[in-house]
Amino acid sequence: MAASKTLFGATTSADMIDLEHSERRIALEYLAEAWNSAEEDGIERQSLAHASLFAALAMFVRLYGDDSTADMVADLPDRIRAGEYNLDRNLQ
Repeated sequence: MAASKTLFGATTSADMIDLEHSERRIALEYLAEAWNSAEEDGIERQSLAHASLFAALAMFVRLYGDDSTADMVADLPDRIRAGEYNLDRNLQ
């Protein structure tokens, strides 16, 4: 994997936002690597997607509870329609 882990000494809220985005980017790279490995082993994308959603939602429930997770998921249809999860969209 190309990402390297770095220790940050964030001092401002802007630094914390950058750190959060950087950490999420690195996390996404880890997940992409695991996804690619699973596909190479013959696991179908649909199965990977379902398992990923289940794991993510189960962790959100564990961290934030049923109600907060349900509220977050309720916003997903509008966000999906707005293209937030479209990997092929062009950002301007």
